[in-house]
Amino acid sequence: MTLFPATPAEIARTTPQELVVSGTWTAYGIGQIEAQLKALSAPSGSTLVIDASRIEAFDSVGAWIMEKLRRRLGEESVGIEIQQLRPEFAKLLAVVGQEFILQADTARPDPSWRDNVGRGTVAAFEQGMALLGFIGECTLAFGKCLADPKSFRWRTVLYNIRIAGFDAMPIVGLLSFLLGIVVAYQGADQLRQYGANIFVADLVGLSMLREFAPLITAIIVAGRSGSAYAAQIGTMAVTEEIDAMRTIGIAPLELLVLPKIIAMLIALPLLTVFADVLGVFGGMLMARAQLAVSYVEFLDRFVKTVSVTAYLIGLGKAPVFAAIIVTVGCFQGFRTHGGPDSVGRQTTRSVVQSIFLVIVADALFSVAFSALDL
Repeated sequence: MTLFPATPAEIARTTPQELVVSGTWTAYGIGQIEAQLKALSAPSGSTLVIDASRIEAFDSVGAWIMEKLRRRLGEESVGIEIQQLRPEFAKLLAVVGQEFILQADTARPDPSWRDNVGRGTVAAFEQGMALLGFIGECTLAFGKCLADPKSFRWRTVLYNIRIAGFDAMPIVGLLSFLLGIVVAYQGADQLRQYGANIFVADLVGLSMLREFAPLITAIIVAGRSGSAYAAQIGTMAVTEEIDAMRTIGIAPLELLVLPKIIAMLIALPLLTVFADVLGVFGGMLMARAQLAVSYVEFLDRFVKTVSVTAYLIGLGKAPVFAAIIVTVGCFQGFRTHGGPDSVGRQTTRSVVQSIFLVIVADALFSVAFSALDL
């Protein structure tokens, strides 16, 4: 028995209406005629005859190529007729022809934009319901820990406070400082035109304390810590460490989620206060440089115009943003399955969804505070 055929498959055109196929039409022999198959054309307006009497061997690969050839040339001519094919070869060709028919019947056209919108809506609804279920499970786990305070993992909480809070101070402080400079710089030209230089304290103070400081802090933490939560839990899910926890009786939510929630609820408000201070300080420096407003004048105006209510409004947003960031990050981590690609995909989703929900929550806060005249 030889692995490679002595006579490779061949195609010869004896007349415009007749093809002669010969040789070994198997997986080993069919590769020799690839260029010929692409160049073949059928005569228009007449029947094309394929003489298969010289085929020496025939397998499913050869039958598949023959059926594809017959269907392609059949679209260009009146008809295709295969003659003198051995009975056993003809049976195999008939089976392959049935497979082509089944594939044609089950083939579906590309989905329309309506189908894509529908599937996306259903997927978003299912994910929203799963997120609500995850929130319920976290609430039950938190209630269980409240009933037994000894079950709180305070060492893990302190570790997460350091990771999510203390380690994030440099980047949060730098961006808040620069944001304060930008706000004061952009308002300097307008205020100078009307001789209202001192009002830069109002602009910087209210914008930073009410909106920019809590929002920029939440966005930075979502990209920094929220993604880390999703990647950590997702990697543990892929390597089946979470299943191992359940096997030995450790609740994954109590070990992986609750310490992060408690730590973030503590760390994000403190980071917001830190961002407030540096943001106002940056605006103060720019007011001195661009508007000749001294530090004493700035602080005197700042204390008079920026109320404690404005400060508490901005600070009150931080716990809500913290809960959103941790919940979405951990939720997407637990939804990881498959391989490493899924970890990256869920991490990206956690960041995008966290930032989106934080901005939506901030907009809802603005509407609510406006309605309450705060």
